[in-house]
Amino acid sequence: MKSDQLVNTLECLLFVSDEPLEPRRLSDILQVKPEQVAELVEQLGRKLEGHGLHVVHLAGGYSLATRPEHAEAVQQLLQPDPQRLSRQALEVLAIVAYRQPITRPELDALRGVNSSGVVNSLIERDLLRITGRANVPGRPFLLATTNFFLSLFGLKDLSDLPEIDLPLPDARPENAPLPEAAALADAQQSEDEEKSPAESTPQKH
Repeated sequence: MKSDQLVNTLECLLFVSDEPLEPRRLSDILQVKPEQVAELVEQLGRKLEGHGLHVVHLAGGYSLATRPEHAEAVQQLLQPDPQRLSRQALEVLAIVAYRQPITRPELDALRGVNSSGVVNSLIERDLLRITGRANVPGRPFLLATTNFFLSLFGLKDLSDLPEIDLPLPDARPENAPLPEAAALADAQQSEDEEKSPAESTPQKH
């Protein structure tokens, strides 16, 4: 394979990978010697000069990343919108908001399903945070909401959450809706109604 083709293939690999790719891994895929990988990375770096992406060296591997000067625009795109949060995400946020600090096993017990994927996503989006470990066997992490969660839902503090009666896990009928989720949805709706027309996002038809 020609050098320019290798560089293009390297660009594709770094683009689709969810984690930094180590030189040895790239060497195996591109079928080149390990020492050639650094040269190809350098060529790709020159190719991307003046573009929005650049090659970064992270955790012993290579990855594509947006340039710092575009961080504000990227952040606006990735900033979560309550209307775009999934039902599962809203449910997890609601339970944590009302019962924090809470462990993931406790969260799973309340929801009846594994919540690890949703929790990790909400942590990445700065809506949940880890506050420590519970003093129980296994020492699971304790979860709580963030200041960004409050601002996103128009809450001054947690006392602004609608008041509800929280049933114990064993007292809730099977498949019954969680009162926390309904209350958070009400808070979200109130926040949306308080927005001025200029602040609202037009709906596409």
